[in-house]
Amino acid sequence: MTTAQRLTDSGSFPIFVVFAAFVSGTLFLAIWVTSDRATPGDFYVSDGRLTPARNGIALFGDYMSAATLLGSPGLVALTGYDGIPYLLGPIVACIVMLLLVAEPFHSAGRYTVGDVLARRLRPRPVHWAAGIATLVISLAYLIAQLVGAGVLAAPILGLTGRGAQQAVVASLGVLMIIYVMIGGMRATTVVQLVKAVMLLTGGVIVAILVMSEFGWNPAALMSRAAENSGLGEAFLQPGVRYGDDGAGKLDSVSLQLALVLGAAGLPHLLMRLNAVPTARAARGSVQWATYLTLAFCVMAGVLGFGAVALLGRDAITADSPSGNSAVLLLAEFLGGPFLLTVISCVAFATILAVVAGTVLAASTALAHDLYQAGFRGGEASEKSELLFAKGAVLVIGLIATGLSMYAQGLNISLLVGLVFAVAGSTVLPTLIYTLYWRGFTTRGALWGLYGGLFSSVLLVLLSPAVSGGPAALLPTVDLVVFPLSNPAVVSIPFGFLLGWLGSVLDRGEPGGAEFAETEARIVTGAGARPDNDPV
Repeated sequence: MTTAQRLTDSGSFPIFVVFAAFVSGTLFLAIWVTSDRATPGDFYVSDGRLTPARNGIALFGDYMSAATLLGSPGLVALTGYDGIPYLLGPIVACIVMLLLVAEPFHSAGRYTVGDVLARRLRPRPVHWAAGIATLVISLAYLIAQLVGAGVLAAPILGLTGRGAQQAVVASLGVLMIIYVMIGGMRATTVVQLVKAVMLLTGGVIVAILVMSEFGWNPAALMSRAAENSGLGEAFLQPGVRYGDDGAGKLDSVSLQLALVLGAAGLPHLLMRLNAVPTARAARGSVQWATYLTLAFCVMAGVLGFGAVALLGRDAITADSPSGNSAVLLLAEFLGGPFLLTVISCVAFATILAVVAGTVLAASTALAHDLYQAGFRGGEASEKSELLFAKGAVLVIGLIATGLSMYAQGLNISLLVGLVFAVAGSTVLPTLIYTLYWRGFTTRGALWGLYGGLFSSVLLVLLSPAVSGGPAALLPTVDLVVFPLSNPAVVSIPFGFLLGWLGSVLDRGEPGGAEFAETEARIVTGAGARPDNDPV
């Protein structure tokens, strides 16, 4: 009997009540914190008035998706050692963002990646390119999260069938549109703060219960996990997911590279760096997010190994072949319907918070990069830009909801890993060159953004993740040309190569003075907004 069937048999009314209370409470908070300052700056980044602690907790909430809560522990439960990169990747990615991106991005930018590029390059073409890249990445990430909503939230609520999954996805799409349209960054921050508290609390509770089952002995937990995995000691060694051949090992390296570098190119995370008043505060925000990410990823590892140790591999795959329900099964085993309800609400809050932040980033790119800077050349009024941004929320929400109907059933972590590869191949190289290389030019930025985007998406489409196997997006079609499931090991270096090649071949734009100004802003923190007191 699956989780959905058990919830249906036991009655899901209490879960509906809890979900309704959560949605009503967060809607009330979103309305309560909404500012009367109807400006694009307030809608996009709260006018840079958040404190580092509040923004850092919200950044953690924005970053930790359903993939980390449910998909990653599920992969650990099914593949053991090969699932660990999904937990280590977010931690190292936070460190990369802390050391290379946080302060210079805040000092050089205003709202979006396009603003940072336009600081020293030709504004209109780089805004167009950055806006298009942001839209593609954000839509793909939204689809991954909404897939999680359908696959996970429907069984949580005791609903079965594809129609029920689509209804849940549609409902979540409506909710995220309402949240973002009500208050932009302020409303989104509230949802992410609530989600962060729920996520950490739920993770701590289940992790404590798991460790108590094994006398607080990690060795006993790992030993039981290997025994019940059906794989023996091989469960604790590399090769279960990717095999021992060269291609499998390279695929594992590619995944780790995507997870480590991709986060620093995710537009919705970068955008949040501008929600604080100073570059130092941006660094403080990432520090907060790093500590919380470290704590939660350790807990997620305990949940993954605990699930297979206490339930066994067969019980997990019988309920969900991709392992997405492992944490839910574990919660039910340890705490019955009550704990299952708690973790269910945490999962729902997790998905809602991430999709709200991502749709805000996508609508900002559409309104600010494409409409204001690209189409209108910076001449549109603030009122028209804000109106366009709110309309973009509706359009993007509906498109993402519709597209997600075609990807139900895939492991969320797989989808997120692919998005990270695209972001790391597109935004990250261009951003690093802009902030640190004097010789970078507009042509290099365009080659890096468009070329990195096209090449990474093409490799994904021709990979085993999309076709050629039962776990692929299109299992009945075989388009596989590229042998790796994740293209990052090829596409990220290629993105850097395109940015460099385009720049060295561009003799007409030295850009030394513009880089000197950007460098001065980064070093001195001249991009700070001291007139905005943190709230």
